[in-house]
This record gives sequence, C-alpha cells and structure tokens, in this order.
Amino acid sequence: MIRNTFSIVNGIGEKIEKRLWEKGILTWSDFINASNLTFFSPQKKILYDKFLISASNELENNNANYFANFIKRREHWRLFDIFKKNAICLDIETNGLMPENGGYITLIGIYDGFDYRCLIRDIDLTDENLINAISGYKYLITFYGSAFDIPFILRSMKEIKFNIPHFDVCLGARRIGCKGGLKKLEIETGIERDENVKGMDGYDAVKLWGYAKQGSSEALELLRIYNKEDTVNLFKIAEIIYQKLRSKTGIDEYL
Repeated sequence: MIRNTFSIVNGIGEKIEKRLWEKGILTWSDFINASNLTFFSPQKKILYDKFLISASNELENNNANYFANFIKRREHWRLFDIFKKNAICLDIETNGLMPENGGYITLIGIYDGFDYRCLIRDIDLTDENLINAISGYKYLITFYGSAFDIPFILRSMKEIKFNIPHFDVCLGARRIGCKGGLKKLEIETGIERDENVKGMDGYDAVKLWGYAKQGSSEALELLRIYNKEDTVNLFKIAEIIYQKLRSKTGIDEYL
C-alpha cells in the first residue's frame, strides 16, 4: 500500500491521491516518471519527485525510522504489508492506577507473529530487557497504545524510546466504523480466546496481579495467558483492519 500512497507528501491529500490513481499514476515510480501532471506546478512536481525518490530509497534500505518521522502517525497503517515480517505486537498490564497516582506496569507482552514473550515485574521487567526484546523490530502494533500503553511505558521506563512506525489498530478500526474494544473485535472477526481466560477483562487482570503478589503462581500464569491472548490476537486483527483500511482508500479499483 505504501508505494501506492501519495498522501504522505506534504500538500497532497487523499482527494488528489485518488485523482492520481484515476489517471493511472499508481506508484511512486509512475509519479516520478510522469510529465503531464497539470494539477501541480513544475516547481511542486520537482519537490514531490525529490521526496518520493528519497522515500523510495529509504524503503529499499528498509529504514523504518525514516518513515516513523516523516509520515503522519495516522497513516502508519499503510506500512503494515511492508514491515509486518519485522513487526511486534505489544500490550501492557498494570495495577489499575496511572503512574502519577502510584500506577505501575505489571507485565509487558510482545509477539512477533511467531513467538510470544512477556516481561514480568519483580522477575525480568527492566528497561534493559525491554530494549533487548524490542530491538531489531521495525514496526509496532498496539491496540489503543498511542493513548495508553506507549505513554505509560515512556512515563515509567525512562530508558525506553520508540522510533519505529506505529499502527494503532484501535484508531484504525474507528476510521472504518468499528467501535468497541479488542475483545469485541475478536468476536466480530471469529477469533477465539483460550478457555481459561475467556470473558476476562482489564479489571480481572488487575485482580490477578493482586493475587500473584500474594504468592499465587496460578494467578500469575492466568495473567500471562490473558496478556498472551490480547497480544497474539492483535496480530490477526491488525491484518484484518489493514485490509479494510486499504479497501476503503479505493486503490484496488485501479490495480
């Protein structure tokens, strides 16, 4: 999708993007090689060409950081098909409070499409371990993470920085009219949860942590399973929401 996208260029919106597609300008290369785009001045065409040549080079070099900085966050979903093989889903659990009121992270789950890993408070959840766990990945997927998970981590773990494109599936889902939380989307898309944690929600996760602090290994394991379901299922839902967002642009009418 990203190679069909022109709305990442400052001065080109989705309406002009669609006009380009209608004229058969479907890729960055098509745009750069076109000489008859009358709705741009020659000066703007030169500037846009330079930007797209630069973006194309960075994409060839797999430079995710470039796109994290130069594409509006709301358009990061367009990079999903390019970077999904180097993506991670991330989801945190907390004690139910915000950092300024004594809140802290109890567990961070990470899933890369193949393996799930969790870092647990008082066991192995440290800045260094999280840095090691996320290093090397080029794309971040969360559910409402731009408003909750990532700010919570940044306030709680001072050494952590995120400088890769971020697809917030919750915000993407809202753009196509899908409302509600992750579990509602799971039901709507036919994704099943582990029976041990089916029906649990965030409040249950807080209670499980309380029991774990009292020494319950069973509660800690249930909390881990609950987080795993959130994190693993998110990858599946990200694919579905990406395809719906792509379809909404109308690009498939012209390919």
